[in-house]
Amino acid sequence: MTQHLSPDEIRSLFAQAMSRMYRDEVPLYGTLMELVAEVNAATLASDAALAGRLQRSDALDRLDEERHGAIRVGTPRELATLRRMFAVMGMAPVGYYDLAVAGVPVHATAFRPVDAASLARNPFRVFTSLLRLELIEDAALRAEAARILDAREIFTPRALALIERFEQAGGLSADEAAEFVGEALETFRWHSEATVPHATYQALLAAHRLVADVVCFRGPHINHLTPRTLDIDAAQTAMQARGIDAKAVIEGPPRRRCPILLRQTSFKALQEPVLFPSGEGGDAGTHTARFGEIEQRGLALTPKGRALYDELLGRARAVGGAGSTGDDYGTRLASAFADFPDDDDTLRREGLGYYRYTLTDAGRADPARVTGSTLDEAIASGLVAADPVVYEDFLPVSAAGIFQSNLGGGEQRAYAAQANQAAFEAALGAQVHDQFEIYAVVERESLAALGTGD
Repeated sequence: MTQHLSPDEIRSLFAQAMSRMYRDEVPLYGTLMELVAEVNAATLASDAALAGRLQRSDALDRLDEERHGAIRVGTPRELATLRRMFAVMGMAPVGYYDLAVAGVPVHATAFRPVDAASLARNPFRVFTSLLRLELIEDAALRAEAARILDAREIFTPRALALIERFEQAGGLSADEAAEFVGEALETFRWHSEATVPHATYQALLAAHRLVADVVCFRGPHINHLTPRTLDIDAAQTAMQARGIDAKAVIEGPPRRRCPILLRQTSFKALQEPVLFPSGEGGDAGTHTARFGEIEQRGLALTPKGRALYDELLGRARAVGGAGSTGDDYGTRLASAFADFPDDDDTLRREGLGYYRYTLTDAGRADPARVTGSTLDEAIASGLVAADPVVYEDFLPVSAAGIFQSNLGGGEQRAYAAQANQAAFEAALGAQVHDQFEIYAVVERESLAALGTGD
């Protein structure tokens, strides 16, 4: 009987191979990895409480391996096949993100592991966007883009065969898994030859720079690969000190004692040479899309906490209609978020965030006392530790802000179309998982294991 490699093992192999490939394609990514490692080591050395918390939640060992990537596809067929490809690696679609409301004509999901053990093994995620062709106003250009996309195949024949093999056999052998990783990488590789004439590229670029990025190449080419830092402000300062052209504004919530959700920054995208198939020998040009990014992850918020976050973010961005632009944005953001509690006890008691509960050494030594206490009493007595559940997902406004700052243009579009999760799931061929329910399960299971008197 053939021994199958686990999806977690295949995901780890793929994430490592992707990191090596991206380091070759975008040399500054290697600098970024060194910088993040230095910041993380310094942060852990100066914050024993944080180190202990990460150790309890299995987040410390995974820190150096943690990455997320992002790609953009053009058709429902491409999206549905990616879902099948990521399933080989134990990654499922979680959440629905409408970026059109923030001026980017895509909607998206995140493929990632969903259970705690798989996340601890390797938390690789890929934020995957589907182009919304209906948002291209020019009907003739829209039809041309659809024709171009329909004619391409972004997966190798062998990758498709190995996906089918996985689905039929229930897994892949070690040799098959290694071959699958190599074939799957071809979908994410950068190709410097455009598939359209320069004039078509320019027309699509004028419609929206992201449209040109999705439509004009052989494949979706991964546009960034993101490590996780424990102090994004320190990482931003370190980027600037090394002469890296960092984004002026860190996307997401402001700096806090208790980090929430996700904060992201990036360095400007590369201008990469492109060969267009027009005329003898082709036409030379450049394309701007791929960039470097760093993220800091915090507490996963409940629906109540997320509603408060969205309200306060909207308040900060609405002042003067400036969005996240302007030298005073940091001040506006900090002022708005003064209304968001910034200590774990209040966040937990008010039901704003999800927490994982574990017995301390004292609690394990005195189970009768744990049983005779309420949860709050057990925490106050040092019998139970309450650690934030790490946010594993993304933020649509932040993602749009990162995309816009790295597409090489200053456009701030507003699309009238509303979110359309049903259409996205029809293209995907499956429903997306509810991120709130995933976090709630982690919290409920940790509570059930305590045996407190609640």
